[in-house]
Amino acid sequence: MASSTSASSYRDCVSSLRTSLSFLESSVATLGHGVEDFPRLATVLKTVRHYELIPQPTLAAAESSLRDEIGPFIALLLDRADKQLERQQRRIETLKARADLNAGRLSHYPADDEYARTKEAKHRHAAALKSKNTKAKALDGGAALRAKVVHQRKEALKYSVERLELEVQQKERELRVRLEQRGA
Repeated sequence: MASSTSASSYRDCVSSLRTSLSFLESSVATLGHGVEDFPRLATVLKTVRHYELIPQPTLAAAESSLRDEIGPFIALLLDRADKQLERQQRRIETLKARADLNAGRLSHYPADDEYARTKEAKHRHAAALKSKNTKAKALDGGAALRAKVVHQRKEALKYSVERLELEVQQKERELRVRLEQRGA
């Protein structure tokens, strides 16, 4: 009898579980039918923004407030940009001046063919002087060394004078350009 009681209670449990399962399946089906229209509803119910008209005094006050708030920063940025442009312009002028100076320096040097001929002529002239000096009188080692140092110093000073003259010309050109810019 105990086994028949437990079997009947198991039967009741299984039937009640089957009933619950059928209710659950029916609820899922109903829920599925109710949700399948969501994409269309999302587009239908999508929010649309409406803008209100603002009175002119309120708009003018907002513009003024914005201008007062942003104005100093804009002025600062414009000032920085102007300074940077001036700095770049000065740098361009300096580079142009340096290029002119280098071009002037290069124009004082002969071309390659002329340079070779000039070097050959100088070499022949130096050899002739050397042979003349050795024939006329032989310089002792100290005098020859002093003569060589004096000659090198003379060449260095001549180059320095040429370089300074070119720099002076360049500065004069820059000064003329600045005066023309101020006058314009």
